[in-house]
Amino acid sequence: MSKIGIFVGSVYGNAQNVAEDVQTMLAANGLNAEIYKDPSLADFQAASSVIVISSTTGQGDIPPNLEFFIEDLRSAFPLMANKPFAVAGLGDSSYHESFCGAGRQIFELLTELQGKAIADFLEVDACETLEPEVEVVNWLQGLLTHLA
Repeated sequence: MSKIGIFVGSVYGNAQNVAEDVQTMLAANGLNAEIYKDPSLADFQAASSVIVISSTTGQGDIPPNLEFFIEDLRSAFPLMANKPFAVAGLGDSSYHESFCGAGRQIFELLTELQGKAIADFLEVDACETLEPEVEVVNWLQGLLTHLA
């Protein structure tokens, strides 16, 4: 059975909560998904599809729990061979240029790794929504046929 990897970059737990709701929705639709908070390259390569949900920290930086993983991806450069992926970035638009910077970096990296983006990068703005999990779950429900 294929397994969807949900890779989470979270500082204060918001992205983690979103990922848990996504995993629940996927399970309700008969899809097997695992959340990775401290992923390895092996986890990434074993996933049949990749979902990344990440907040942004600092000046558009990747959260500490994903920093080493993203550096490993950049170094090892494991080609994805059109593996489906989707990236949702959580941020605050009042930070202007760095808004959703981590998610944007990850989306670009997965594209460079020759993954197949099943949707445009999703920016979730904390200034506009109090329930990012609702926005991300609804977005991914529309992509289910591409994840299976």
